[in-house]
Amino acid sequence: MRRRIENDLSAWKSDPKKKPLIIYGARQVGKTYSILKFGKENYADMVYFNFENNSPLSAVFEKDFDVNRILIELSALSGKSIMPEQTLIFFDEIQALPRAVTALKYFCENAPQYHIVAAGSLLGVSVNRENISFPVGKTQSLQMYPMNFYEFLLATGNELLLQITEKSFESNEPLPLPLHEKAMNLYKTYLLVGGMPECVSEYIEKNDLDFVRVKQNNIFDDYSSDMSKYATRAEAIRHAATFNSIPSQLARENKKFQYKNIKSGARCRQYEDSINRLLQAGVALKCEKANEGKIPLAFYADESSFKIYMSDVGLLTAKMSVPYAAVLADINFGGEAKGAVTENYVAQQLASNNVKLYYWASEYSAEVDFVIQQKEYAIPIECKSSVNVRSRSLNVFSSKYPSPYVIRISGKNFGFENGIKSVPLYAVFCIR
Repeated sequence: MRRRIENDLSAWKSDPKKKPLIIYGARQVGKTYSILKFGKENYADMVYFNFENNSPLSAVFEKDFDVNRILIELSALSGKSIMPEQTLIFFDEIQALPRAVTALKYFCENAPQYHIVAAGSLLGVSVNRENISFPVGKTQSLQMYPMNFYEFLLATGNELLLQITEKSFESNEPLPLPLHEKAMNLYKTYLLVGGMPECVSEYIEKNDLDFVRVKQNNIFDDYSSDMSKYATRAEAIRHAATFNSIPSQLARENKKFQYKNIKSGARCRQYEDSINRLLQAGVALKCEKANEGKIPLAFYADESSFKIYMSDVGLLTAKMSVPYAAVLADINFGGEAKGAVTENYVAQQLASNNVKLYYWASEYSAEVDFVIQQKEYAIPIECKSSVNVRSRSLNVFSSKYPSPYVIRISGKNFGFENGIKSVPLYAVFCIR
């Protein structure tokens, strides 16, 4: 399966001022597979080191940070010669050995001719909890997300549909009805399968959603196990409770995250660390409120008001135990639940394009689902789970903050009328 991060890796490789690269991302989003694939396709050779439960590898970094010595010993462990610019050095699960993280600084300063990529599913968590001496300014970083709908279309052999969709997004010309319906059906399938590579692969191989849901439940088990790492028992319980509350948080009309919905009487100071833990582990996405529809949006962000989404919509529908027919045939699937799934899907697509997530709300109950910054404008985005496109909130926002257009995402085809750019649900990946 082709992943868009491969383009970022190629750009890093060709950068003459490159530094060791760290790739962050949740467990099972495909970090290891993508880096191995990139190394084998773009280098004469590659050496792979996994730091979990690897005592001989740990011993290499315990003595000192002499890069020449480290390279010699790594070469001996791998049984391969490590050549400058020709060998990709891949450090996997690097958070398991803090001194290896620190060593990246010395590779940057003393051996920049060696190409190093590091990855870790809990690296963000361990850096904050284990007092790791992080090499600030000595590394580059990329965030890897689950497969978005763009990558799902590639994986399922729909590259031509993908290209036509991108052209229609730019031209605002509707897709022919049969293609629009096909894309909508693929979108509905994606809501259930999601973007975890193992789940997508299982769906392609077996075309059976029952097998996909088994994979999704296995991922939940892995996430539950991870909750206890770098945490006390009490902290792990709070982390799990916070994660498990996300579907119910989103199912309400007011989707602002409320601590009382985790547990009766819960307070911010008790669960704030748990939210940060989920964000650092890459299993959740945060959308902060922008008090004004002006740029820069970060200047007007209200960190005390936010929404939390799951990083993968397939995991959300699995967590909610949504019946397949409810999504595929739209049977008894509406209201807050359908809206929650749709909004989570849109958040995932935007985040995968490295769009910082904000929403906007007025003091008189008008709320715009997302606001993004494009050049000198704040562009409001309204999400609709069906073809119903009435939206008072977009009008309220537009009357306060002028912008060249607004975006309405729904089940309707492409179009542009009265300053409203209509984007069908399957084309959210085009928004950057």
